[in-house]
Amino acid sequence: MTALALTALGVVYGDIGTSPLYTMKEVFAVSPHPVPLTHDNVFGILSLILWALILVVSVKYVAFVMRADNRGEGGIMALLALAMRNLAGDARKQTTILLLGILGACMFYADGMITPAISVLSAVEGLEVAAPALHSMIVPITLLVIFILFWVQSKGTALVGAMFGPIMLVWFSTLAVLGVINIALEPSVLQALNPYYAYQFFAVSPWVAFVALGSVVLAVTGAEALYADMGHFGRKPIRLAWFGLVLPALVINYFGQGALILHDASTIKNPFYLMAPEWMLFPLIALATLATVIASQAVISGAFSVSRQAQQLGFLPRMQILHTSENQQGQIYMPRINWILMIGVMALVLGFGSSGDLAAAYGIAVTGDMVITTLLAGVVFHGVWGWSLWRTGALVAVFLVIDLALFGANVLKIPDGGWVPILIGAVILTLMATWKQGRDLLLSRLRSESMALEPFIEAMGKYPPTRVPGNAIFMTPDASGVPHAMLHNLKHNKVLHERVILLTVKTGDIPYIAEDNRIEVEALEHGFWRITMHYGFKDDLDIPRDLELSTRHGLELESMDTSYFIGKETLFARRASVMAYWREKLFVGLFRNADSATNHFKLPPNRVVELGAQVTL
Repeated sequence: MTALALTALGVVYGDIGTSPLYTMKEVFAVSPHPVPLTHDNVFGILSLILWALILVVSVKYVAFVMRADNRGEGGIMALLALAMRNLAGDARKQTTILLLGILGACMFYADGMITPAISVLSAVEGLEVAAPALHSMIVPITLLVIFILFWVQSKGTALVGAMFGPIMLVWFSTLAVLGVINIALEPSVLQALNPYYAYQFFAVSPWVAFVALGSVVLAVTGAEALYADMGHFGRKPIRLAWFGLVLPALVINYFGQGALILHDASTIKNPFYLMAPEWMLFPLIALATLATVIASQAVISGAFSVSRQAQQLGFLPRMQILHTSENQQGQIYMPRINWILMIGVMALVLGFGSSGDLAAAYGIAVTGDMVITTLLAGVVFHGVWGWSLWRTGALVAVFLVIDLALFGANVLKIPDGGWVPILIGAVILTLMATWKQGRDLLLSRLRSESMALEPFIEAMGKYPPTRVPGNAIFMTPDASGVPHAMLHNLKHNKVLHERVILLTVKTGDIPYIAEDNRIEVEALEHGFWRITMHYGFKDDLDIPRDLELSTRHGLELESMDTSYFIGKETLFARRASVMAYWREKLFVGLFRNADSATNHFKLPPNRVVELGAQVTL
């Protein structure tokens, strides 16, 4: 348990653990709406940060949301699949829940671009404190660190990951030590542990306090990682790391910064680095940079995971997925996602130039994701767990009051940079919704135009064509219809193989499906067979490997005598389409540029195949 908690420390808490680098500075100094620096305001902000950590992270995520696991897996896509489980037949609710889930995933992608940018930039900005002459080097060094971070993704994180836990253990210990040293300067700051100071802050200056929530939320960014990474470690190790080290270290450091500001108001320009003695600045900058790289690594890995889940559920085109570890299934690398993220992160660094300006763009994505998580969790509480409406409504209402307050405060920052994650989310939402709707329209059209399978097989028995030795596997999304590839093969070649297998792959709403439940084999007449393969949304599709399971059902397949036929379908733009014409053109472009059949199953090395081709294994 302790070893898992240490590992979780390095993977789960990088984002929230690096928030002290910029939160207090953002609240009082660089925010578009800075809070006046007074004794009462410092106490109010510290109390707000403390109770935000307790209510949002400890209560909402740790106590409740993490219990809504999908066979042990967490994250927005797992929660979406879980929320839709009992909505069969209710198309309106399905559409609403689906839209919420996809919007949450889009906010996660936006967060995945902003987190590396603001984290690495805020760490490197410590150079300005240690050596002001290096100010002009901050952005170039940040870009170099970001490039190296994304470049090493293809190398795998297994070896580096082993170091993440110890490094973050040193980081959180350093946060606590610096906090204790500075609290000694102004011990009265500990009075802000009392929630009365948060209440008084709102009572005396309600508008200032509300606006301040837009910066206070930076202290809880990364809370969603507790839920997203639950499948890797389990609930108990994550909870142990949170309550045993992370929460105390964060609270002590924030209160230490508050004490330093009260002791010397000039330190507000960068209270985190000014907490440290001068001799410690360069080592602290190096440690902070390592911590922010770890935080960024967790977000990037999460983007790969979410992309694979979205791809399995039909929201993204097929893309290349590489496994970087022979032992751990979750360590994957997606080249296209990686380089798109890198370009986006670098563009944000160049466009904003400082962590203070980037902070204005940060909160919208995070708080939007929090609101969506609360709504989907409410659906699970009532629809899956069977809670009563009043019990579910009461709990969701409490969480929504907090989430909507944080979100509303960040709406004020839209003109100052908050529009960036909204734009990113809107673009990704359009792509995902277009791809999903386009796939559904295409499959619907193919089903309407396909020939029923049973009469076709009966006709093949009465008027048999020439049958050649071997096995033919036709991949089809509709197990009840005749695949177009089979019709074209019969029309042009005038032959059928001795055994014809119709293969359909289905992705379920659970993360993994056991090998015993992977494959269904049904023997039809006249040498026809129907195979249905079932995968979870986090499973890896490997059709040739899993076809070997057919021997358990009496179907022997010799790989050298087996050919695969993958139908190539064309989508024609039609003025009367259900989809808007510009989105239909977009879907056609995505469809034509999607990867070849190698994305649908794994072929041996150097055996690349075009759609519509025959493949002999």
